[in-house]
Amino acid sequence: MNSPVLPNPGGVGAASTSYVTVDGGRLAYESTGEGPLIVLAHGIGDLRQSYRFLAPLLAAAGYRVVSADLRGHGESSTGWESISRSDVASDLLALVRHLGGPAVLVGQSLSGGAATIAAARAPELISAVVELNPFTRVPKTDLGAMLRVRRYRRGGLLMGATVAFRSLGMWLRYLNVAYPAKPDDWAAYTTALRAKLSEPERMKQFLLTMRTNGADAEAELAHVTVPALIIMGSADPDFPDPEAEGAAIVAALPPGIGTLEIVEGAGHYLHAERPAETAALVTRFLASRSRA
Repeated sequence: MNSPVLPNPGGVGAASTSYVTVDGGRLAYESTGEGPLIVLAHGIGDLRQSYRFLAPLLAAAGYRVVSADLRGHGESSTGWESISRSDVASDLLALVRHLGGPAVLVGQSLSGGAATIAAARAPELISAVVELNPFTRVPKTDLGAMLRVRRYRRGGLLMGATVAFRSLGMWLRYLNVAYPAKPDDWAAYTTALRAKLSEPERMKQFLLTMRTNGADAEAELAHVTVPALIIMGSADPDFPDPEAEGAAIVAALPPGIGTLEIVEGAGHYLHAERPAETAALVTRFLASRSRA
């Protein structure tokens, strides 16, 4: 499915922005649809508009869908001293309380780990979690795979250069690898993202996310009691074997809690690359949970 072109470049400001005050600052979010609550949390160095294709599909399926900017990102405030998975989990729980909860929490990349933490620590607020290409375990560099797997080598080198040189250009080159297929509005979206990350403090805040390793999320996997869906793109450059990573997350959850799905050929941002397939997996999972 080809993604629709945004009427406003990159989607920034395309929907009405609301704010919630949390400990240390405020978070920006937008809402669409009516029904049971789903909260979408994006990955590092990105915007809530990364869900610009998935959110309307979930809303059309009968959900109230709230897309949030992580602390330090998008239209959320800057000045944070830490942006860890635990920090993001705390922020998302505050947002769910503000919205009336409970919520299904969808987290991508670092926010996938945050979703694990939120579900483990406040199951009364989180009814289910969906993790998209999540960093829920401590990543371990596979030197052998660096030699064998080109996408993994390229992604790792570009991510390392982003941190070492504090380089926005390297980050955008990483994104080019992390999206094997580009949405139709790719040029507009990356232009908007470059502009946002060029604002004062934004790149500094983004780089704070690199200072945590996911140990906090990995430690909580065994304590999750709500249903969890893990969706991996088979061409994600962040993992030498994305399916094996997803399977390891499911194995670390209590028996019967986790389900793994693979989107063949999709990269790290499968929700933007393959929104229709992602929406179908999410809605099928939620429908099966409601029948259980």
